[in-house]
Amino acid sequence: MNALAAEALLDQPPLQPAEVVELEALLARTLRTTGSVVLCQAEAVTLLEAVASSVAGPGNRVLNVVTGPYGALFGGWLRRTGAEVFDLVVDHQGLPEPTFRRALAGMDTVALTQAEAATGANLDLAALLAVTRDLGVLTVVDAVAAIGAEPLAVDDWGIDVAVIGGQKALGGPAGVSAASVSDRAWLRIENNPSAPRSSTLSLLDWAEGWLRTDRSRIPGTPSVLETRALLAALRRVHADGIAAVELRHRRARAATLAAVGRLGLRPWAAEGRRAAICTTVALPSPPPGILQPGALLAPGDGPLAGELFRVNHYGRAADPEVLLAGMDRLAGALGFTGMRDAVRRAASDAWEETT
Repeated sequence: MNALAAEALLDQPPLQPAEVVELEALLARTLRTTGSVVLCQAEAVTLLEAVASSVAGPGNRVLNVVTGPYGALFGGWLRRTGAEVFDLVVDHQGLPEPTFRRALAGMDTVALTQAEAATGANLDLAALLAVTRDLGVLTVVDAVAAIGAEPLAVDDWGIDVAVIGGQKALGGPAGVSAASVSDRAWLRIENNPSAPRSSTLSLLDWAEGWLRTDRSRIPGTPSVLETRALLAALRRVHADGIAAVELRHRRARAATLAAVGRLGLRPWAAEGRRAAICTTVALPSPPPGILQPGALLAPGDGPLAGELFRVNHYGRAADPEVLLAGMDRLAGALGFTGMRDAVRRAASDAWEETT
């Protein structure tokens, strides 16, 4: 970063209420909701903990669908509230609707993760939420990794709380997050005596200090740079159109799958359950040095580190030239230098054919 660019980050003028109002409107468009939006001046894992602490308490029975590490964390936060929590562990093969329906018997709340960056797998969220609407179950969705890559329609799908972050497909910062909250969810939170109050984990504090005021004064001390960065990211997203951004990520997934298939590699997630945020590839011993955490080509996390590697095709990496360069590196590292042209053709054709 040069001196002029660094200087622009310093001595920022105070964040204005109008900027927050615009940000909320863009977030609502992104989430496809007319309901309220809560901002959290922290990375989305903090907001997920706040949501778990707010919607559950003694007397609640919660089905926690665990598709990866964040689902396991969420279950721990739910248990801390005194709620009765039932974990339904789902692997990369997906969650059949009949299994989900049976597991929901007697539950008043369900928590799901739309797509997992760690596993490269997603859920058929629209179909599963049709079941929750039938049963009247309050729904909490972790869409942090999915938003901008997978379609998400909060109002049409009947989602009560959807938590998102800006750092992946939206191409924004990690340090501020947001959630949509339905009227039904607000009623649950307000009637929950164990919901946090006067706390950094309190959704009610934001509602009472901002949403239910004339919005002339931003509560607390907002993160100026992170909030403005998310606003800039969402302005860019909606200049292109959220549908176009989602299409770009679907094309990136298709191009990656075509390239790794041409190299004779096997995708780790099941067909039909492969997320648009990243592609996981079964390869226990990739060549040393090619995988870097957070890069386009990245190692698996935690217990999956020895089973797969990830192609993180989100944000700026959801671009044909970036992907083609990455597939070139992968082919060369695996000793398939003679296949580079064939791999590039396969990826390019898949990108163009995907709608």
